[in-house]
Amino acid sequence: MLAEALARHRWWIALTLLGIAAAAVVPFVLMPFHVRVGQMILLSTGLGLAWTLLGGFAGYWSFGHTAFIGLGAFAAGLFEVNALGTEFMRTDPLLGFALGLLAGMAACAVAAALVAWPILRLRGIYFAVAMLGVAQVLSELTNSIEAFQGSLGLVLPRIPAFGLRTEAVFYYLLLIAAVIILAIAFLVKNARIGQGLAAMREDEDTARMLGVPTERYKITMFVLSAALTGALGVIYAHSLGYITTGSVYRTDFSLNMIVYNLLGGIGTLVGPLIGAAIMVLLTQVVLGSFLNLHMFLTGAMLVALVVAAPKGIMGGLAGTWQSWRRRRTAAP
Repeated sequence: MLAEALARHRWWIALTLLGIAAAAVVPFVLMPFHVRVGQMILLSTGLGLAWTLLGGFAGYWSFGHTAFIGLGAFAAGLFEVNALGTEFMRTDPLLGFALGLLAGMAACAVAAALVAWPILRLRGIYFAVAMLGVAQVLSELTNSIEAFQGSLGLVLPRIPAFGLRTEAVFYYLLLIAAVIILAIAFLVKNARIGQGLAAMREDEDTARMLGVPTERYKITMFVLSAALTGALGVIYAHSLGYITTGSVYRTDFSLNMIVYNLLGGIGTLVGPLIGAAIMVLLTQVVLGSFLNLHMFLTGAMLVALVVAAPKGIMGGLAGTWQSWRRRRTAAP
């Protein structure tokens, strides 16, 4: 099945590899501001892809995925500062960062596994709102319990720069993370579990009657999505250097993950990249100088884009391509 998928999508894979190669040279040819914009696009793309493992493939839209950004960030930071210690992070910062990354991912995976059974029994808007509640609970715990240092803030250890500018280091970390998440999403979508998730998205009860292990599939995707979101949270936290509850438990992160997928196309792999690029360029570059009207113009343009392409940009392109092929086939 994987070999068939690779052969069927060989041109997309080739274009993706060319895109990755082009992205790799960005820090050497663009100004630091534009590299930071590239960071946000890569972070947003990774978050959108991690969200779509559950929301796009299985149809379980989460309004609270920021819970795993914050949990991953604080779990990694506390592990590096308290468990490894300042001396260890000073002598071997790269290993310390890698261990902190694993700790953040593990914390998110465990938390997702613990809440999966009760929360995944909900569907639709009930699941979405329940996830928003999970994010709010974790945010309040982090802010209220002194050991978590959420209200005072947590200073994270620096990671080695390898002779690069700081923004370039995190750009490459986010590029690697986004590529890995894209590869995982591709494997999931083109494996048997991807077919089962698609059936669940259309009609979960019917999929269960047809023998699809719906419970196992959605728990697996929930835990995987949480762990990958947590990994991005760890990288994002280190790029800030200093985190508080408010800086990582941000509701707009959760909403933006949905927006990226809506704009680009729900359930697609390229959609989150397109949606993220549009939104980041729109908010950071195009409308960045209109501070007083920033939110109004962003919302108006977002509504216009969604109305113009209700199935997302990729959905619209796919519909146009199919219509063209039908006309061509029907032509004498």
